Amino acid sequence: MPDDASARAAAEARAAAEEESAFSHAAVAPDATAAYGADPDQVIDFYAPREALSPGGGLAPLVVVLHGGAWRAPYDRRHVTPFADFLARRGFAVANVEYRRGGVSIPGQGAAAGTGDVGPVAGRWPETFDDVAAAMDALPALVREFLPQADPRRMVVTGHSAGGHLALWAAARHLLPEDAAWRTDRPAPLRGIVALAPIADFTVAEKLDVCGGACRQLLGGEEVFTARLPYADPALLLPTGIATTLVQGRADTVVPQAVAEAYADAAAKAGEVVGLTLLEDVGHFPLIDPAADACAVVAEEIAQLAW
Repeated sequence: MPDDASARAAAEARAAAEEESAFSHAAVAPDATAAYGADPDQVIDFYAPREALSPGGGLAPLVVVLHGGAWRAPYDRRHVTPFADFLARRGFAVANVEYRRGGVSIPGQGAAAGTGDVGPVAGRWPETFDDVAAAMDALPALVREFLPQADPRRMVVTGHSAGGHLALWAAARHLLPEDAAWRTDRPAPLRGIVALAPIADFTVAEKLDVCGGACRQLLGGEEVFTARLPYADPALLLPTGIATTLVQGRADTVVPQAVAEAYADAAAKAGEVVGLTLLEDVGHFPLIDPAADACAVVAEEIAQLAW
């Protein structure tokens, strides 16, 4: 049997190969782009369905995509445009949402204390949440104008990693504290959520140091982390009343399986059943890689909710 060092090396090699494959695809230009705010990052790309999902044609279900990248500026929506195109080629109408992310390095927090910077920081409080809320609120009108092939009454939101967190959060705005600016008075009119390797439980994610303390950074730092959890942590915003499926690779070393399991457990304790699809020998990035079998599984999970 291989020793622990060999097993770790093999896992790291597989993860690196999966990431390389996912990022190897050329960006795919959208059919249209619309702004939902004045900031350059407040835009949504639209992809029309390339084929009908049913012989009768008609309007296509709308899939809203929220990209990952630990809420950090270097990772924008372009890296999921091949995934958006993949969904469009399966007959979905797609809205790929951009939002403001963190872009300032943290001084004096390098590998050794006081040596260099780490960054950019994850997310911007409250702008990242402002944008997702604004985008979701603007979508119905923008879809009617820029993506007339879509049926916003059959809307499924999907997101990968940090985007998976945002997808779960977007479905739970009616459960936010009364003083939250993003709170809605009723559940979002969604067919469902498909969260892909989501950062779904902030307490567990921080214990595992997911993405280098990204959750803590997103909320503004250690001093405010606990106070802001009720406004941001999906595991504390349950039950949503919206059909939800998590898709998770068992071999994911970026956002480990334990994070998704913690959210599913929290949902169960709140009286809600959340689907958890675990994929063997799959890491973090195949879920959004059109060349990977896992991506086809994701499309099928979306279709199950969209119809």
